[in-house]
Amino acid sequence: MTFEQFLKAILNALEESGIEYLIGGAVAVWPWGEPRSTLDIDLVVRLTPEKVVPLSQALERIEIYLPPEIILDNLLETRADLPINAIHGGSGFKAELFPIRAGDELRASAFNRRHLVDFGGAVGEVYVHAPEDLILYKLIYFSLSRQTKHIRDIGSILKIMEGRLDRTYLEAWIEKKGLGAFWEEILSAI
Repeated sequence: MTFEQFLKAILNALEESGIEYLIGGAVAVWPWGEPRSTLDIDLVVRLTPEKVVPLSQALERIEIYLPPEIILDNLLETRADLPINAIHGGSGFKAELFPIRAGDELRASAFNRRHLVDFGGAVGEVYVHAPEDLILYKLIYFSLSRQTKHIRDIGSILKIMEGRLDRTYLEAWIEKKGLGAFWEEILSAI
């Protein structure tokens, strides 16, 4: 299974289960910045308890074994924002499913601002983070991990989307999340 086939299979499983999504992470950089390789897909999902069993069954049909109890336990988790990890046994590719949780204003806002883009080939049209929201999440993950891949991703988005970003939206969330110092650090690094 290629990564592109894995991406399409996961999206088909979500669609079959009636779950809305948006792609984040490195894959979402592809239409807004410079593509880079990755072995996982970050997905924000609008997942409800009644869709847990259909999702588990749809994933099993593509050789991802994720019992409904594990999905439900994660969905009901309130102490941390942990993804549901869906790992394809044959390829090792992983989808990290981030449910929209009550009170998560940024994720809800990002979901409402998602863009439909055409990845072409077998994948076709998919929903991805708006570039501003992708920058915000990359900034958040940089603040937590200090991984330079986030700096590269943000830099490529800023370069390619120059003059087309909603700076007011971006800066409002940077201030609201207390990320100003990290934002300045990244801007000076690029």
